[in-house]
Amino acid sequence: MKLAQHIISLLPVSKTSKRIAITGIPGVGKSTFIESLGKYILSKGEKVAILAIDPSSSLSKGSILGDKTRMEDLSREENAYIRPSASNGSLGGVTSRTYEAILLCEAAGFENILIETVGVGQSETLVNEISDLFLFLQLPGSGDDLQGIKRGIMEMADLIFVNKSDSFQEKLVKDAKLDIVRSLQFLPTKSSQWKRKSIIGSGLIGKGIPELWELVNDYFNFINENNYYASNREKQQLNQAERYTIDLINQQFLKLLKEHPLELSKNLSAFEMAKDWLNNHTEIDIK
Repeated sequence: MKLAQHIISLLPVSKTSKRIAITGIPGVGKSTFIESLGKYILSKGEKVAILAIDPSSSLSKGSILGDKTRMEDLSREENAYIRPSASNGSLGGVTSRTYEAILLCEAAGFENILIETVGVGQSETLVNEISDLFLFLQLPGSGDDLQGIKRGIMEMADLIFVNKSDSFQEKLVKDAKLDIVRSLQFLPTKSSQWKRKSIIGSGLIGKGIPELWELVNDYFNFINENNYYASNREKQQLNQAERYTIDLINQQFLKLLKEHPLELSKNLSAFEMAKDWLNNHTEIDIK
């Protein structure tokens, strides 16, 4: 662990890479979309790394880890790297080592990092904290437009891609786009000052992918010009430092708890038992 962290600390810091978070409800076609986007990026002479977070069992922590099979064509490309990781129940579907994997990929020369999450909804803020751009995939007629706003996902989104447009009636697709455009008007301005944009397409047939990538480049040009890119990267590093701090504290407390297990007391509530344990075994004084 210490050696790995030391190696990571020596890595050069990329100031030009694109960290793109991609999320959406299960069944929205994330893997197919990402393969199509990844192949398009390769056609532009750029390298792409995909950090695909797989759902895992809350009991066994086991994971299907099937992204390499779902992205069969892309996985054979020399300039593409796919790293499936089990979520292990992590909030936001982001494993504790996702940030380090991003740094390693950037050091290896991958300019574009696509981070696919499990699409768990309320906890997507974690992936937003380690990315530059947040891309939200939608389905036409899914009824998720307003629900997305309630969850806060639409507020985090920089770009919205209405996927699988080839599988739905044209009117339904257009109505979905119109609903999103209307919904975006009621959202607060992003700290980057970027105005959210939406696009209709299909990952399966590649429809809308070139237009989407053009918007991605427009976004990065915009945040570079107003210096948001640099300030956001500093914020990402600080967020990760805070997460490391919490992890280290948790590790020490778990070690201490193993050495001095809690003892059941019928006269105390669970909270009072925890408070007494902290007062007796640490320098923390909880009144």
